[in-house]
Order: sequence, then structure tokens, then C-alpha cells
Amino acid sequence: MDAVVAISLIRMAAADLAMEPWQRPSDAYLVQLGLDALMADIEAPSLPLLAGLARGEHPQARELFDLVLEELGLLPLTSEDLAKARWIAAQWWADQIVAGQLDPIHGAKLIYQESAAELDYPDTLQPIVDLARALDLPNDQPPDQQHIRNRVTSAARDFLASEAHRNHSL
Repeated sequence: MDAVVAISLIRMAAADLAMEPWQRPSDAYLVQLGLDALMADIEAPSLPLLAGLARGEHPQARELFDLVLEELGLLPLTSEDLAKARWIAAQWWADQIVAGQLDPIHGAKLIYQESAAELDYPDTLQPIVDLARALDLPNDQPPDQQHIRNRVTSAARDFLASEAHRNHSL
């Protein structure tokens, strides 16, 4: 993970903190974001403190996460910054799927729930969204998991190619 992806995931978590309690990121996830950010060479005075919290200290994570947000200058969180963060995350997850680093089914659900749904289902993500939704549909016969994994990987590859073409055209 590079610094751009780490910052994008931090921005997304910051936005999710405003949601209903059951939808908010867990304290453990905030600590993991801190670890990921450190590994991506992001520097903020409170970041090592957040990343170094032991399990019993996780209740301190939200306060330290707020400090990290301030120290990194990520507040106020604008809708444009958040939309860009969700695109970056979708691209990173798709890249992880294609590289075999992320299970395609899990990756499709992340792209669907964390990016596409929040971006109002853009056309370029629709094939991945459709596959993720198909996994959740009640069905008399369970879906062929390997077939769906292959289709998600292909859709992720197509998405990355379309994004590369779009970025190259700009």
C-alpha cells in the first residue's frame, strides 16, 4: 500500500465515523489504518501512538485517530476529497484482486459497499457491483464460487484498463 491509498482509506474511515454506531469503523480497524499509514511512510506525531495501541488500549483509538486527521490536514473532509478517496480505494482493491492479493469475492464486496455505493454506482464499477450483488441474492443453488472469482477478476482487470485509458486520455 502506498501513501495515497493509505490516506484515502483514512479519509473514508473519517467519513464513516459520522455514521450510525453499528456502521462506524471499529477501534481495531482504526489502529490497523495507523499501522498501514506508518508502513506507507506517512508521518504525523500521533500516528505511531495510534498504530502502537495494544488491544486493551483500543478505546483510545478514536481520540488518536482524530488527532491524526488534524495533524495530516485532512479536516475538514470535503465531498470531493472523499469521492477521490473512494475511487483510489476501488482502484487499489481492483489491483489487489488482479494481483491475487485479495480474494475476488471479498474485493468485489469492498468495491461495492465502500466505493460504488457511495459514488452512486458509476458505470465503470457496475460489472463488479452486479457480481457482488449476485452473491447476496437468495438462490436455490449456491453460486459457483470459482466461476464468480474468475468473473470478478476479469471485471477488475477491465475496470483498471478503462481507468488507465481514461487517465491517459486526460
